[in-house]
This record gives sequence, structure tokens and C-alpha cells, in this order.
Amino acid sequence: MRMECDQTQDSVVCHVVGDLEHLAVAQFQDGLTQLSQKEHVVFELSGVPHVDSVGLGALIHAVRRTRETGGEAVVCAARPAVKGWLEIVAVPRSVNMFDNLTAAQAYFKSVSRDAIAERRAA
Repeated sequence: MRMECDQTQDSVVCHVVGDLEHLAVAQFQDGLTQLSQKEHVVFELSGVPHVDSVGLGALIHAVRRTRETGGEAVVCAARPAVKGWLEIVAVPRSVNMFDNLTAAQAYFKSVSRDAIAERRAA
């Protein structure tokens, strides 16, 4: 398992590749250290063929940690099997999920525009 993060204009996109399971959680958590204090994070999961309960817990913890530092995280491009597990544990109720990276990035662009408009109006 590996995670490669790219900074875009509106977010940090973390491409997760490989099984997100108990054996790989330490690697996933190591990759999260580069995300401290990031405002918008996209976890792109198209490269994740399998996830287990420990991996789901690590992903949920990463989203929670991003929120605790004042940011927001979303999940996108999950394969059908992974998306099924995310839905079983009700991740979509607390985390925005998108079918693809383009939709996730569009979400953050709209959030960014709204935030900029509010600052200008103040």
C-alpha cells in the first residue's frame, strides 16, 4: 500500500494504492503526517481493491483528524467492493463521497468560492 499526495489549487489529493487493511494501516498513517493542517483533502481510492475493518477505521480517523484541524475531507472513486463496505459502515452519512476525482474537486472549488465570497462581504 502506498499513498501519493498532490497539492492542487483547491485541495490536496491523496491517491491511495493497494489494499487498505490491517497490514498496511501503518503505511497509511505514515502518509497522513504530510497532511497536517491541510484545509481540503480528497482521498482518491480508485487504486484500492480491498479494505478491511482496520483500514476503514484508519480512513475514518484520517477524516476526523482533518476536521479537528479545521479542514474537510472527502472520499472519491471507490471501487464497487470498497464502496460497498463504506456504505455498510455508513461512511456516506458523515463523509461526502463522490464517484470520481473531478466531482470531488468541483465540490471543493465551490466551497472555496463561497468562502472567498463570505470573506469579501465581511
